[in-house]
Amino acid sequence: MGPKRELKFALESFWDKKSSAEDLQKVAADLRSSIWKQMSDAGIKYIPSNTFSYYDQVLDATSMLGAVPPRYGWNGGEIGFDTYFSMARGNASVPAMEMTKWFDTNYHFIVPELGPDVNFSYASHKAVDEYKEAKALGVNTVPVLIGPVSYLLLSKPAKGVEKTFSLLSLLPKILPIYKEVISELKAAGASWIQFDEPTLVLDLDSHKLQAFTAAYDYLESTLSGLNVLIETYFADLTAEAYKTLIGLKGVTAYGLDLVRGAQTLDLVKSNFPKGKYLFAGVVDGRNIWANDLAASFSTLKELEAVVGKENLVVSTSCSLLHTAVDLVNETKLDDEIKSWLAFAAQKVVEVNALAKALAGQKDEVSHLILPLVYFWFSM
Repeated sequence: MGPKRELKFALESFWDKKSSAEDLQKVAADLRSSIWKQMSDAGIKYIPSNTFSYYDQVLDATSMLGAVPPRYGWNGGEIGFDTYFSMARGNASVPAMEMTKWFDTNYHFIVPELGPDVNFSYASHKAVDEYKEAKALGVNTVPVLIGPVSYLLLSKPAKGVEKTFSLLSLLPKILPIYKEVISELKAAGASWIQFDEPTLVLDLDSHKLQAFTAAYDYLESTLSGLNVLIETYFADLTAEAYKTLIGLKGVTAYGLDLVRGAQTLDLVKSNFPKGKYLFAGVVDGRNIWANDLAASFSTLKELEAVVGKENLVVSTSCSLLHTAVDLVNETKLDDEIKSWLAFAAQKVVEVNALAKALAGQKDEVSHLILPLVYFWFSM
């Protein structure tokens, strides 16, 4: 939304027909540029792109796949604001698509409506466009896509489709589009790609777990030459889900929520594939509290012994969209209270501080706390 809710105000102005699409796009581009620069300046090595959204990232994936319900009158081509926002908000003629909670967060997403007759097509090049946009600014990012299996598992049968319809039966129809996107990202110069597969933390039966294996088997040849990160978050992985995850073909790295994932941490310690990267989510991406740096550092040192120094990446437990933006704007907060807090901008600093501590082979990170607080208050 931006540190001063710039996107919120720009969207409202656009929806009220007080500003143009170009005005909205300019605000969005400025926000993306600012975020990429902030992360780059903070020393973050793996900077994501395609995490910005005008509404939500599942709706962005629906647009990418051209899965527009017929009632919106879309006739093909690149999906524009009219169709996109009609799906999200409805219009004078038709209602919006269903909105539901994103797992157990306060965030919501637009639920895809799917069935056997959906004609999927590559209809939004947003992921590639934003990768190129960042690259033009001198920032080589990690493009992020909602993973194909999670996309289907988060969907629902469209009106008129049997409730028993297997959404996973659509996997062969959407995977060719994922291949197109991956190929374009490779051609644009991407060296990493991230797939968010948060449904791996759900209680999935063997049939659903097998879908992950099948999907990445299919994508393996196209992913060749890329570093591939699979992200899960919000909860523990079961032993079977973890086994499925680390067995996926073509995958280079695994991102795990180690704040809510005590069992996952044990699974990593007992069995982590040699030569793979672990993006260790030790900084809580969901709350507003400052990290216990010493505790996180201790966890990271344990993981370093298992994963290897070069293959351990400090990360947040999930996307930072679930927390406030920046403490610098909280000018009326008492200094003592402020010292307890870390919003998104400060969590980025925490991640980098922990990474630097690991790189320096320090035994503790308590000496980092005062520099961090000084950085926060001087921003």
